[in-house]
Amino acid sequence: MKLNTENLEPNAIYHIYNRGINGENIFKEEKNYLYFLQRYAHHITPIADTYAYCLLKNHFHIALKIRSLEEIKVFYKNKFPEKISIPPISRIISQQFASLFNGYAQAINKSYNRTGGLFEEPFRRILIDNQSYLAELNFYIHNNPEKHGFVKDFSDYPHSSYHSHLHTAETKLEREAVLNLFGGKEKFKEFHTNNQMLRNLDKFMIEFD
Repeated sequence: MKLNTENLEPNAIYHIYNRGINGENIFKEEKNYLYFLQRYAHHITPIADTYAYCLLKNHFHIALKIRSLEEIKVFYKNKFPEKISIPPISRIISQQFASLFNGYAQAINKSYNRTGGLFEEPFRRILIDNQSYLAELNFYIHNNPEKHGFVKDFSDYPHSSYHSHLHTAETKLEREAVLNLFGGKEKFKEFHTNNQMLRNLDKFMIEFD
């Protein structure tokens, strides 16, 4: 898989991740997790489909697919109806992520009397080019809290998408697409339960693991 900081492309699937600058916590207390997800839904859901996420104290992981060229053009036209021309699609995508991270950082700075950047820059992205890798990445993301010792069992961690995939409540996640990767809800649960010692997780290791 390709680790890069190049432009995110329409229709491409990525593992997005980042951490606080110098390892600083980006989520200071419980309410920060919800606020980040609200900001994420506002800025990123219009331009990407989300497969999985996990938010930890000082870093996060997200698996997503950038929407199509036409969908992003429609989004931009609806957001800026007064604009005559459409900027490069890569710029629109980049601006949405910048708005998320900069806006969240500004809110944290204001709330906790801090200054300066909150996240390492640029945020990391790995291009995902096959469905098998995407399925295993889902497990890696959901298992991250256990891997880092936040919980003894990843399924007890509240700030990941694991349980959202198992529920029937409305969600902004691509629940059906994810469950189909595994062959349904029971296979999804079975994969996560049986692969807690998955041997090939080394390929997902990142520089701040």
